[in-house]
Amino acid sequence: MKKTLSFETIIQAPRARVWERMLAADSYKAWTAVFNEGSRYEGSWELGARIRFVGPSGDGMSAVIAENRLHEFMSIRHEGMIENGVEDLSSDKVRAWAPAYENYRFETVPEGCKLTVSLDCAPDWEQYMVDTYPRALAVLKQLCET
Repeated sequence: MKKTLSFETIIQAPRARVWERMLAADSYKAWTAVFNEGSRYEGSWELGARIRFVGPSGDGMSAVIAENRLHEFMSIRHEGMIENGVEDLSSDKVRAWAPAYENYRFETVPEGCKLTVSLDCAPDWEQYMVDTYPRALAVLKQLCET
């Protein structure tokens, strides 16, 4: 059974800057390296676009951009896994957790931008996300504030 986890950080930068740094290819690689060194995305952040989140081996997640409201809200609907170059959208292993949403909300606050992340998480990954996501957001914060 999936659980929804939430994380929040205040970044001393405008929402537009946080949005751009979070999604631009080079800075995306920097802040997501906390999860997996060499992580990257293939595809587009446009509404309805298929996007793949992969590590150096090419393994990763397959998703669709479910919602994209510029500088306000991004919703990623994870639909499958990529293993050994093969996209799996329908196995029992995938159907046990998919779809899973990863949402980013950007709000203007007096200090700059409040970024709130909520994500559906399988129990096996909960502790990893609780331990790792705050460190990744700290890297994103640094990228935005410098």
